Amino acid sequence: MPMTSNKSEAEPAPAKPAPTGPPDIESASVPDTLSTPQVKPDRPSSHRVGQGYRNKIIFALSIVGILAGMVGAYIFGMERKAQPPVFQPVSSPYESAIYANGIIESDQTSGANINIYPEVSGPITQVLVREGQRVSAGTPLLTIDDSVQRANTEQLRLQSEASLALLNELNAQPRAEALAIATAQVALAESNLKAAHNQYDKRRASYDLDSKSISKDVLDTAEDAVKQAAVARDVARKQYDLTKAGAWSYDIVNQEKQHAALEQAYKAANAMLQKYAVNAPVGGVVLAVNATAGSYVSSQGAYDPYTQGLDPLVVMGAPHDHLAVRCYVDEILVSRLPSPRQMRAQMSIRGTDIKVPLEFVRVQPYVSPKIELSNQRQEKVDLRVLPVIFRFEKKAAPVYPGQLVDVFIEERVPHPTSPKSGQVP
Repeated sequence: MPMTSNKSEAEPAPAKPAPTGPPDIESASVPDTLSTPQVKPDRPSSHRVGQGYRNKIIFALSIVGILAGMVGAYIFGMERKAQPPVFQPVSSPYESAIYANGIIESDQTSGANINIYPEVSGPITQVLVREGQRVSAGTPLLTIDDSVQRANTEQLRLQSEASLALLNELNAQPRAEALAIATAQVALAESNLKAAHNQYDKRRASYDLDSKSISKDVLDTAEDAVKQAAVARDVARKQYDLTKAGAWSYDIVNQEKQHAALEQAYKAANAMLQKYAVNAPVGGVVLAVNATAGSYVSSQGAYDPYTQGLDPLVVMGAPHDHLAVRCYVDEILVSRLPSPRQMRAQMSIRGTDIKVPLEFVRVQPYVSPKIELSNQRQEKVDLRVLPVIFRFEKKAAPVYPGQLVDVFIEERVPHPTSPKSGQVP
């Protein structure tokens, strides 16, 4: 007898469809006995893995930060030894001293450096010296274009020579050829007078023999011819005397004055031509040349594009065997200066430990506004100073003109005052 199977037992029950939305935690935790077992999704397990990896990174960074803080605290807590100064700060070598700013200058008997300005204007054609070169008095320093002035000078020279030639001509009169002509004219006039007189005598004799042989009119004409010939002879003689006398003295004096005027004009033009070559007025050292070939200069100097002002064309100084220091002492400290015989001072070069003793030269007895160091023409405070000049040997310090230095001048020791009067005894 054939075996029969139940359809419900042979065929499995249909699976419950998976939910499309996010799984319910509460429902997921409770097992469903009525449904078949389902595979749980992987997302919750990966989330736990990522969270654990992040915690490890945070923990590692915390440890690194703690170590870095400890190392930094150790490094910054180390005691560092201060570096020694490059140079010692400036200090006074005297027990009581007056401080003053100083500027290095060339050693001159008066004034400061030698500023050379051209007396004419024009472009520079040649620069014949270099900075730092020693030159003697009269050495050409540079030349300025003189083409126009040279042509004017040549014109005046020719005019002066022409006036001199005319003066020599007047002084050389009478000319031999002109005197010979005047002599010939006198001889001709005398010959004409003689011929006219002979003609008149003949007609006069004929008229005296027979008054009808010749008319009275012809006789009068012959007589007039004799008078005209006599006057012509006199004129020729006077012309001869004039020619023989030579030039008139007033004409000579006038020409001498004209020649002298043209000669002076030529000399003035030639002297001006020499100004186009700038020469050294004295012997010394060229400190600065503030222009180059092609630059335009005038009597006010050379234009400086950096300062937008006018500078001297050339600055010269005395030979650098000795240099001078011009100190500016505040007017309120002038009364504390010692006498010139007892004045001692020391110079300190900025940025170094070099100290140079100074020799007193002179005091410029004129208190002026302190504008030399800042080059400012208008000061908010009218601070006035007294210039005091010292000198020293160049080999004693590596300094150059124009350099600023610190100077200490030993202060005058005050006299003891009387306890009763309170005045200097």
